[in-house]
Amino acid sequence: MSNNNKTFKLTIIGKVQGVGFRYWFAKEAIALNLKGYVKNLENKNEVESIIQGHTNNISHFIEKCKHGPKLAMVEKIISKNINDHKIYTNFKIQ
Repeated sequence: MSNNNKTFKLTIIGKVQGVGFRYWFAKEAIALNLKGYVKNLENKNEVESIIQGHTNNISHFIEKCKHGPKLAMVEKIISKNINDHKIYTNFKIQ
């Protein structure tokens, strides 16, 4: 991974389950050439993701996530830069 590539763990809180959020999220991530995964958490108001890619793309993506798909209502995004040595090769919905 180059110096411009980072890995972030995102937790998105709000009305993000049952509204097509993960599918929207994956489509947007792939469009920005981001790798990793997105999954629902047991708490019905939370989705977790690991995203890996160019720093500028990640920043742009986090801004998009503040709005999400039409039916979603994002209240909060917790983003944390992590030192994950795993290299993701695609983006998956778990």
